[in-house]
Amino acid sequence: MEKNFSKVPELTLLFWVIKILATTLGETGGDAVSMSMNLGYGVSMIIFATIFFIAVSWQIKSLNFQPTIYWITIIATTTVGTTIADFINRTLGLGYARGSFLIAIFLLSSILIWRFTLGSVSIHSINGSKSEIFYWITIMFSQTLGTALGDWTADSEKLGYSYSALIFGSLLSVIALLNYSTKISRTFLFWSAFILTRPLGAVFGDFLDKPYAKGGLELSRYSISIILIFFIICGVKFFPSRWWKISKKPNTL
Repeated sequence: MEKNFSKVPELTLLFWVIKILATTLGETGGDAVSMSMNLGYGVSMIIFATIFFIAVSWQIKSLNFQPTIYWITIIATTTVGTTIADFINRTLGLGYARGSFLIAIFLLSSILIWRFTLGSVSIHSINGSKSEIFYWITIMFSQTLGTALGDWTADSEKLGYSYSALIFGSLLSVIALLNYSTKISRTFLFWSAFILTRPLGAVFGDFLDKPYAKGGLELSRYSISIILIFFIICGVKFFPSRWWKISKKPNTL
């Protein structure tokens, strides 16, 4: 059943700040369960996949946009994305390059199937259960790809966390500039930015909790995760929770 509003928040600066905090939490939280608790990537992936399924079901069943439910679901996609990427790259032994390529195929397939099934992948068209399912599956794959890309640049390419953060931050700045100075599809720019915020958060999370020998600050994953949750709650509390009307503009994919 379609609704006359879209159950996604307005794309303000605060949205992107919370998104980066959530992606950082996905890295530290995922690593806390898989590494600090020594549960491994496979078990952690199953745990977070279950949470992801519950969160998405909760989000879809909600009758309108609820900031708390939305951001809980976003966090669920970041944690499951972290463990899926680690499972593919490390447990299955594909490595970061091949793992990133495989995940990119899954992400592109999700977008294409969504586009040809419902006619648009614009966030303004998230107004029914089918579009919401595609939306969250695509987000989950984008979070997974972002994790793999972050690990690839920081570890495989030996760029370290600081240079990797600079690269992804610069790319996001370019997208922001294109958004304000060109007529490039806003849908394309949104998904590009959404994907790139994940590796930025991933390398920042790794910088905070990885050992000194690897270029990190070696802070407690539990403490960092709690602090990030606190800031996300503060951001969501002041987040504009009004509904988005469906865009009538043709600038969609």
